[in-house]
Amino acid sequence: METLSPKQIVKELDKYIISQANAKRAVANALRNRYRRSQLPQTVRDEITPKNIIMKGPTGVGKTEIARRLAKLVGAPFVKVEATKYTEVGYVGRDVESMVRDLVEVSIRMVRDEQHAVVQEKAEVIVTKRILDAVVATKKRLATETPLEILRKQSEDELASGKLEQMLIEVDVEQAIKGMAMPLMEGMNFDIGSIFNDIMPKKTKKRHMTVEAARKQMITEEVDRLIDKEDLNQQGIERAEQQGIIFIDEIDKIASKGGGSGPEVSREGVQRDILPIVEGCTIQTKHGAIKTDYILFIAAGAFHVSRVQDLIPELQGRFPIRVELDNLSKDDFYKILTQPENAITKQYTNLLAVDKVKLDFEKEAMKLLAEIAESENETNENLGARRLHNIMEILLEEISFNADGTEDKTIKIDKAFVKDNMNTLIKKTDLRKYVL
Repeated sequence: METLSPKQIVKELDKYIISQANAKRAVANALRNRYRRSQLPQTVRDEITPKNIIMKGPTGVGKTEIARRLAKLVGAPFVKVEATKYTEVGYVGRDVESMVRDLVEVSIRMVRDEQHAVVQEKAEVIVTKRILDAVVATKKRLATETPLEILRKQSEDELASGKLEQMLIEVDVEQAIKGMAMPLMEGMNFDIGSIFNDIMPKKTKKRHMTVEAARKQMITEEVDRLIDKEDLNQQGIERAEQQGIIFIDEIDKIASKGGGSGPEVSREGVQRDILPIVEGCTIQTKHGAIKTDYILFIAAGAFHVSRVQDLIPELQGRFPIRVELDNLSKDDFYKILTQPENAITKQYTNLLAVDKVKLDFEKEAMKLLAEIAESENETNENLGARRLHNIMEILLEEISFNADGTEDKTIKIDKAFVKDNMNTLIKKTDLRKYVL
């Protein structure tokens, strides 16, 4: 974060997301403010909470992608939840704390992966010695007259060169105690087996495995043994508290105009259950307690039927930053097809290259595809950039079906090819201009 200014954050987001400058600026400022806060004295830092964001815009314009890429950019724990999930029959908002527990799990997994990388080399040295002992023991049974020192030196050289990967050896592997998950309190399950695994000495079992398989299993066991679980959980919770991002999608579906009964009351109930989490509270998880005061919440919705103002005032107040995302134009669709590092045209090119088919997309062809996408979104349901997935599947269906990897092919995707393969959609588009 030291080197990522808001301008640089926006520049990074531009590599994957087209348009939506206002939304990118808002999240870039929110992210940079986190870094600024982390540099302040503890007494001042505790008083500063994140400024949560509401994104308003149709589906497929980049709301989720902006939040996800933002978290990935700085390695922050990130979870996405659907607000409508908490209105299901039998729930009515009671399990909203699960979003925070999911964030803790993601955070701990990230810390575990980092710590694994740190101790991986040490674990490999220990495991290599154990495997060498097993290889020598196996060879000794087969060649009793060969001196042990010679056997060990030969085995060491062969292991290093990878010649023994498929050799069967007998190794001791840990045997986990099987258990069952039992509900301790609402939204929290504890696995009895995992508890006994932590407090009781590990049991081992002799198994015959290839060197390759034994190495994988033994490294996993050794890495877990070298990591301090208590420290792992503490770091995971702290990272979730200080850097976590929770993306609440479809928040417009729980907005209501107040009063009434039935679904209206249910929606407002969900808002009131989400409110304390966004305001800041302490939630118990199986790894320990977590405070939600400094988690960044990003909410999003289309708000076609309802408005942001239909959310309860207390919840509105906790989302001071509001950003409206724009509909995608023909030019935006063209940029989506050509500019991002993960552009859909590049994805299909890489996929079909596996079967020795090289796709060559021409500029005019992509302009026509962008025009078709804009027209389809205007006249049918507006799917945003997701419309391009539908169009590309239709365009490349025949090529994809016939590709079998038997011969090298180069297929030029030009304007004529698009017209031939998208004939039905183009005719519908041409006819619509005459419909009053």
